Amino acid sequence: MKSLLAALFLSAAATPVLAQQAEAVPPAPAATTTPTAPPRLIVAISVDQFSADLFQQYRNHFSEGFARLLTGAVFPSGYQSHAATETCPGHSTILTGMRPAHTGIVANNWIDQRAGRADKVVYCSEDESVTGSTHDSYTVSAKHLKVPTLGEMMKTAHPDTRVVSVAGKDRAAVMMGGHKVDELWWWDGKTFVSYAGRQVPGAVQRGRDAVAALVAKAQAPLPLPDFCQPVDRAITVDGTVYGQGRFQRQPGDLKAFRASPASDAAVFAIAAGLIQDMKLGQGPQTDIIDIGASATDYIGHSLGTQGAEMCIQMAQLDHTLGSFFDTLDSWGLDYEVVLTADHGAHDMTERQQQRAMPMEAHVSADASIKTVAAAIAAELNLKGPVLLGAESDVYVDRNLPAVTRKRVLASAQRRFSALPQVAAALTRDQIAATPMATTPPETWTLAERARASFDPDRSGDLLVLLKPRVTTIEKPGPGYVETHGSPWDYDRRVPILFWRRGMPGFEQPLSVETVDIVPTLAATIGLPVSGLDGRCLDLDPGPGDTCRR
Repeated sequence: MKSLLAALFLSAAATPVLAQQAEAVPPAPAATTTPTAPPRLIVAISVDQFSADLFQQYRNHFSEGFARLLTGAVFPSGYQSHAATETCPGHSTILTGMRPAHTGIVANNWIDQRAGRADKVVYCSEDESVTGSTHDSYTVSAKHLKVPTLGEMMKTAHPDTRVVSVAGKDRAAVMMGGHKVDELWWWDGKTFVSYAGRQVPGAVQRGRDAVAALVAKAQAPLPLPDFCQPVDRAITVDGTVYGQGRFQRQPGDLKAFRASPASDAAVFAIAAGLIQDMKLGQGPQTDIIDIGASATDYIGHSLGTQGAEMCIQMAQLDHTLGSFFDTLDSWGLDYEVVLTADHGAHDMTERQQQRAMPMEAHVSADASIKTVAAAIAAELNLKGPVLLGAESDVYVDRNLPAVTRKRVLASAQRRFSALPQVAAALTRDQIAATPMATTPPETWTLAERARASFDPDRSGDLLVLLKPRVTTIEKPGPGYVETHGSPWDYDRRVPILFWRRGMPGFEQPLSVETVDIVPTLAATIGLPVSGLDGRCLDLDPGPGDTCRR
C-alpha cells in the first residue's frame, strides 16, 4: 500500500512540476534556535474521528509523519469541549477559536421552525434558500458559520494572504476555510468539487485524474503491519462479518475508496499540488492551508475503531503525512503545522462487549423520539408529529398552541428523564441559564457541555443525552456499526499537536481546548486577536513566551 499511496501522491503533486519548483526554491537550512519570525505557511490538519484514545493506542508505532509531530508541542488531552461532538460543530471550533455556541454550528443538522420553513431539516453546510435544496441534494455554503476563521482574520489584516481549504467532506473544508477563501475543494462522493463556477486548478485536475485511474482498478487486500496482529480478529454483527476486508476494492467502487487510506492520500496530494502551483508560503504574507482527512471517520463508522482496518489506516495515514511533510521540506518552505480532530469516537458495541465491557449497549427503541412522541400524543389527545428530532436535539412542534407546547415539553422531559439509558434531558431554558464554563473541560457538568454548543436560534427545545457507553445506534448495519456525538470524554478528547522546524518539543498532559488553536497560531504570526473563547498556548517551554511576542 505504501507504493500505491506514493504513486497517487506523486502523480497528483510532484511530476513534473515538483522538480521544477524544487530547483526554484533552495532547501531551508536546518534551524538551530527557536524560531521567532512568523512562519511563511500555516498547515492546519484535521483528522476526522481521531480520538485521543486512538492517538494514545498507536503513538508508539508511528514512525513517519506523526513521529515528526511528536517532536513538537504535544497536547494529548485536547478537548472539543461541547456536548455536540459531531463533524460540523467540531470543525467549526478548530480555526475560529470559538465554541459552537458562538459559531452557530450546533450540530450536523438542525430543524428550522421559522414561519414558512415547514420544519425543514437544515444541513450545516447548506444554503437552504436555493430553490429545490434538500438535505440530500443541496448547495454547499458557509452561510451558517457566524464567525470568521483564522484565514479570514489573516486576510482582513493582510489582503495578500492566500487561504486554501481541501477536505474529504464539504463540512470540513467549509468550516475550516470560512467565508473568504482563494481555493476550497472537497470530495463529493464522485470527485473533488468546489462552489459552482469555480475554475478547476491544475493541481485539482491532476488529483481528479489520479483518483479516477486508481478507482478504475481493483484493490487487493492491504498488508497487515506486524503491530496490527493483536487487533486482527473478525467479528460478526447481526449476521455480517467485519474485520476481514482490509480495504479490498472492486473496480469503480467509489464508496469503498472513500472509506480507505487512499482517499486521505488524494486529499493531501491535491493540497500539496495547490501549495506548489499557488506558491503558498512564498508570498509577502503568511498563507494558510486547511486539510481535512476524512477517511478515519468513514472507516470508524463502517468498521469500528479497534479492528485491523483502523490499525492499517493509522499506519497509512502516518505514511501519507510523512510523504506530505517531506515534500514541503524539499521545497524549502518554512511552515508550521497543527493537527487535531473534530471529535473522538467509541468502538462498536459488540466488540466492546467481548472486551470486558458488558455494560455497552445500543439505545433502546423506547428512547426514540418517535416512541416518546406517540406516547405524548396519546396522553394529551393530540395529532401530528408533536416532537421533531435532529441528532440529540428534540423540537416541540411550533404549530401547536403555546400552552400545548409547554405541556408537550414537560411531558417529553419527564418521559426521557425516566428512561434507564438517559443521563439527562435538559430544556433550552435550563441550558440557556447555565453560565459558560471557565474551569478545565474535563470538570464540566453536562449542562455546561450543552451550553457550549447551544444557539437559541438553532438548538432544540430539549437536549437528550444518553448515559456513557450507550450508543445512539439502535440497530447496526453495513456502513454504520459505530458512531460519536455524546458528551462523554471518549468523544470529546482529541490530540492537539503543533510542529515547526526548530521549535523545542515538549508534552503537556493537562487539558486544553481546540478553541485554543487560533489564538496560539495567531501569536506565532503576530496577528492580534481578541474576544475568542480560546486562550493562547505558550509553545516555547523556555524563558520566552510565544503569547507575548
